[in-house]
Amino acid sequence: MSMSEAETQATQLVRFVRDEIPLALAMDLQLGDFSNDTFSLLAPLQPNVNDKGCAFGGSLVSLMTLCGWALVELALRRQGQDCDVFVAESTVRYLAPLWQDFRSDARLAEGADWATFFRTLEARGKARIEVDCVIPDGDGKPAATLSARFVAKRRV
Repeated sequence: MSMSEAETQATQLVRFVRDEIPLALAMDLQLGDFSNDTFSLLAPLQPNVNDKGCAFGGSLVSLMTLCGWALVELALRRQGQDCDVFVAESTVRYLAPLWQDFRSDARLAEGADWATFFRTLEARGKARIEVDCVIPDGDGKPAATLSARFVAKRRV
């Protein structure tokens, strides 16, 4: 797949998220960077601010969850797989307040791989994969992290 095809798919995915999930539109999430193994979403502080003037924790966890979901969804779309993807469980840590626009970076967790995921999906019609997300602070240190298991089920 060419870079322009991949970019079109990623852009269409973010448009889908914004159109179908009202929270994503209210958060004003935007496409960041992406590759086969990573996906980033951006969010401005203003619509995601709390009463203290920093980023709202609910916005942080929402952005990370959507970012991890998008990493899995885009991988499925690239393979022509029509699946429902949902987060089955997650653990979030809030490490530092954020006073500026922020981004979430998602990647497969250590030990997770697409090959195993797609083999399992082919054999069983469903598969799960572990994803790690981080929202870095202004110095690149983690301000929030999310470890999640996403499940894909083939649509019938």
